[in-house]
Amino acid sequence: MDKAKMKKALKDFWYGKPHGERRLGDILEDKTGLYKHREWRGVKDTMYYFNNIWLYNYAQMVADILKSEEPLAFFKGVWRYRWVGQTYLPVLHWFDRGLQGLRGEALCASAWHYRAMVSMTIQQFQRMFAADTKLHNGKQNDYYDHTIAHKETVWGGVFYPWADKFKHVPLEMIPYFVTCHVNSHTVLHYIDAVQSIGLPGDPCPMCQAEAGIFVQDDVPDYSPMFITSNEACDASVASTALQDWFFNKPLYAMPQPMQFDDPLVKKHCAKEIEGAWKFVEEMTGVPFNWDQLVKNLEAQNELQRFEWEKWDVAANTNYYPINGVAQALYRIYQSQYGENFIWHEVDARVRKIMERCVRNKTVTFPETRHRMIAWSCAPLYYSNWCTWAYNCWGLNVIINMDSLMFDMTIRTDSYENTLKDMAQYHMWAPMRRMAVGGMHHFFELWKYMEQFNCDMVAMYDQLQCKGAQGMHGVFEDEFRKRNIHAIWIPHALPDSRTVSRAEIRRIINDYMTTVMHEEPLDPSLLEFDDSMSW
Repeated sequence: MDKAKMKKALKDFWYGKPHGERRLGDILEDKTGLYKHREWRGVKDTMYYFNNIWLYNYAQMVADILKSEEPLAFFKGVWRYRWVGQTYLPVLHWFDRGLQGLRGEALCASAWHYRAMVSMTIQQFQRMFAADTKLHNGKQNDYYDHTIAHKETVWGGVFYPWADKFKHVPLEMIPYFVTCHVNSHTVLHYIDAVQSIGLPGDPCPMCQAEAGIFVQDDVPDYSPMFITSNEACDASVASTALQDWFFNKPLYAMPQPMQFDDPLVKKHCAKEIEGAWKFVEEMTGVPFNWDQLVKNLEAQNELQRFEWEKWDVAANTNYYPINGVAQALYRIYQSQYGENFIWHEVDARVRKIMERCVRNKTVTFPETRHRMIAWSCAPLYYSNWCTWAYNCWGLNVIINMDSLMFDMTIRTDSYENTLKDMAQYHMWAPMRRMAVGGMHHFFELWKYMEQFNCDMVAMYDQLQCKGAQGMHGVFEDEFRKRNIHAIWIPHALPDSRTVSRAEIRRIINDYMTTVMHEEPLDPSLLEFDDSMSW
């Protein structure tokens, strides 16, 4: 080997191969999408990944379980519920998919977002298990009496007045939402289950899966009450009806009109929140605590202000260190669940990384060819497509629609103002504001494209979403009129059988080659089989 080749080999060993020379597809096991061996990212980043991501997170996951209310309940839960063992034991492979190819500060910042979601998830299912009558011989314990169950689309902030005495746990967030991202196969069992008792296949598959969990009796019984909502659409109402039937316990519904710009509608929503507060008071015997509400809202506002700082860096620089999938999932999880110490802990770490990137002018995604915004509802079984798209084509997803729905702080100067703002916040629930909240809000896309300096759109096309489907043609006309490059990505939310991950990649490949006339950065990622992959 001549000196030049030796020098190049040593450099590649120390720093990792540069993006254009990587062949990430070559290290994937056929069909599974798992690694044949660890991705070599250079000495520093490989050691960081192994020690600070794999070892650290497994250690922290064990610690999270051991310091929870009832550690042994975890093992009972693994045995009792399909979604625990199939999803949370192999969770670090979820990290692998979402962080593939990342280097340096982008790797560190994105990984901390994943860590926060895992920690929060463990907090929630451990509370479920500690309170679960199905794991305690049908008996209701003190944890049961001090836990509030609610639909995943009901914002956790509604329960802030009782945060010092009660835990709130969204019902479907753990068995369904996180499960889809970590192990896409688990949820298919639940879709099949509800269809087996006669439900047609055309309703939203998210709602089918949420109902199927009840059909399989795979839902912990961890609270004496249930608070629900019609968000994001009418299919949610149908799944709530089934949940009410199976649960057979006191339920409070918070129906909200689709069009929420009318001041009267906001007033209606405020009354629904007050109704929920009265319901909780009646069920628990514990009065509404204004001071506790204010304390938690102000802490949440702190999280939102940092989010705006992140957006500012993402919009106006090339130094934003968080990739598209970490940004989207973290934001959805944080804003929907509400205030928790783990968000502040991770935000403090990410702030240091981001400030370092800005100070040192570190270009975190140097192979960016196009800045993308992702719009509408994403394929839950393939949220990491944006990681693949960057590695393969240089498509950098800067921001996601779901991240923008809760774009506000909440006033705490008076009861009236607080209630008004809480009503507004709650109406901007996942998928509601822009997806089914009216054409005006759906078309906020143009404003955000300009704000984040995006030149392309990943346009999600949820095939069973009747609300979004009605806007397809109108969007096409607007894209042509505005000369915007938009890639339509069809999918069925959690159901990978309708449109596979390989098909999604093929659609993007075809667009980039035939319309954009570009060559891939990593040809090994163009075609590969991950049909059996988590």
